[in-house]
Amino acid sequence: MRSELLKNVSRIVLKLGTGVLTDQRKQPDLSQMEQLVAQIAAQGREIVVVTSGAVGAGMGVLGFEKRPSELAELQACAAVGQSRLMATYEKLFAKSGWRVAQVLLTHDDLQHHERHLNARNTLLSLLRHRVIPIINENDAVSFTELKFGDNDKLSALVACLLPADLLVILTTVDGVLENFGTPNARTISSIEQVDQTVEQLASGTTSATAVGGMTSKLQAAKIVMRAGVPLVIASGKKQDVLARILAGENEGTIFIPQPNKLKGRKRWIAFFHHPKGSLFVDEGAKKALREAGKSLLPPGIARCDGEFAAGEIVRICDLDGTEFARGICDFGSDAIRKRDLPRAEVVHRDNLVVL
Repeated sequence: MRSELLKNVSRIVLKLGTGVLTDQRKQPDLSQMEQLVAQIAAQGREIVVVTSGAVGAGMGVLGFEKRPSELAELQACAAVGQSRLMATYEKLFAKSGWRVAQVLLTHDDLQHHERHLNARNTLLSLLRHRVIPIINENDAVSFTELKFGDNDKLSALVACLLPADLLVILTTVDGVLENFGTPNARTISSIEQVDQTVEQLASGTTSATAVGGMTSKLQAAKIVMRAGVPLVIASGKKQDVLARILAGENEGTIFIPQPNKLKGRKRWIAFFHHPKGSLFVDEGAKKALREAGKSLLPPGIARCDGEFAAGEIVRICDLDGTEFARGICDFGSDAIRKRDLPRAEVVHRDNLVVL
């Protein structure tokens, strides 16, 4: 299945984690970056790089031993480190005849539909001109409500935005490990569903410069798998790891995507929003939405939480509180609570995505 999924890959999103880009002094590891850039340049495919490392590089310059907790200090580290990071990428890619472009994003850029489409068009135009986009979150100005959370999620969203044929996350481990930290540790070759058993294998990071760890990578996997994009998590410390992945070799952990790819607008509804409210529905409505492709009708709504206006994205949950869909709501929260609903459909099936 791995070789079948990867045989026609032409557009790749490649996420490089802080751990594979910086050394023990929290400075960019030039020899490591050089071998990664050489791997990318050798592929001759459309590759978008989502890079970490800006905060880490800035920490070294500003003398921080561990990641600052204050927002202003984090943003100062990002501002200092980002320019150093891009200068390094530009120099290294130029040796192989490749040009690069810096693209800094906030969550708001991808949530707003016109800006979402504009970001996509910009990236596709750069790729047509054989320029490698190097993407990072705009950490120097982002704040909590606008943040993606981590670059694992950002890379998943970029893979959905384009869309890509493959997302590769290179990190400091060989993939998702079973029996981590024991002599019996082994890399899980493939994962078809990120369920509770898989999530229990993950843990957060203990790195002084990084965010997330394997937990955030599994959250990224859920996004791209639903969108229909395969993901490989592998070690960025290995020579020629990218070539081996693309050759279909048993490298890292591959996440098998769902067979039905979501179309662009459905991807935008499903993944690019911070929903402001939730609709809790009964079992009959849940079955109608999931199995019969129906719209959400008023009788199926048991409860409405949050404050939102008509036209905003809402979570759709079962009575246990488990989110199983998202959609554009045709009515505001006040109207739903008052049952002031002149039309039959609260969320039309064309504006609804089962997750």
